[in-house]
Amino acid sequence: MNEPIKKIAVLTSGGDSPGMNAAIRAVVRACTYYRVECVGVYRGYQGLIEGDFEILSARHVSNIINKGGTILKSARSNEFRTVEGRAKAYESLKEAGIGALVLIGGDGTFTGGIKFIEEFNFPIVGIPGTIDNDIYGTDNTIGYDTALNTVVEAIDKIRDTASSHNRLFFIEVMGRDAGFIALNSGIGSGAEEILIPEKDLGLERLLESLKKSKENGKTSSIVVVSEGDKIGKSVFELADYINENFPYYDIRVSVLGHMQRGGSPSCYDRVLASRLGVAAVEALLDKSTGIMVGITNNQVSKVDLKKAIKMNNDINKELLKVAEITSV
Repeated sequence: MNEPIKKIAVLTSGGDSPGMNAAIRAVVRACTYYRVECVGVYRGYQGLIEGDFEILSARHVSNIINKGGTILKSARSNEFRTVEGRAKAYESLKEAGIGALVLIGGDGTFTGGIKFIEEFNFPIVGIPGTIDNDIYGTDNTIGYDTALNTVVEAIDKIRDTASSHNRLFFIEVMGRDAGFIALNSGIGSGAEEILIPEKDLGLERLLESLKKSKENGKTSSIVVVSEGDKIGKSVFELADYINENFPYYDIRVSVLGHMQRGGSPSCYDRVLASRLGVAAVEALLDKSTGIMVGITNNQVSKVDLKKAIKMNNDINKELLKVAEITSV
């Protein structure tokens, strides 16, 4: 690590998120600016093992800042989970003369990076790219803002048909074990109830809330359900349970699914990705390793990779209160 870094590789791994291309672009152009060669690694860790590399110039990343997905592709790699697989990846990097690595992804991506650092002392900096916003050490992850806008737009459209037919809709959103998408999109779309993993609403409380909504004259309702909600039932089982207790409700279920991952990134995500891409390259050139660059109070911050995946962001209690007050 004492020698100057002459070549930096970048890869995307895990689930894609809008803004990953903007981050790739920023890494490539920061390398160009600092006169360091940049190498794109295709198909995540599997591409790292197989040496699926391409030298990327500033022109290679023209006109991608507005595109969703990732031009470098993403893939799961069971082989990289093994010591032998990681050894092959290290040999591929050495053979290509690559001196450092930028990882764009979530906790699974960073877990692989931590093992790689421990085994080979290889310089790595992470960039948080996931719609779930479940990485500690950054106020927002790349793709989260775009996913929120996608969800709110979808719920707005569902609200139109719910109002037209006096229906109750249960809408499941992504987020794994974090309720950030559900909570914020629920408030933003005016949902009557929001079910998230961090707060167990309970079936009786939900029944009481829907009963009050009916008594207050609401002819249609939206319940936003995080996929990791701990209420104990799938969204379809939950809908059946409510229908058994309130047969007068015309109930429908909508699972938004992977549409939340796609689409052109928002301006916020493009700017965030650009800032973090540049920060990652600068961190590596400053001999930093084993860290993630994030954004805290609108300033670029650095956090240990281990802390980023082991600690959790707390749900905003003020938002929980706002959701309760505005749903009356």
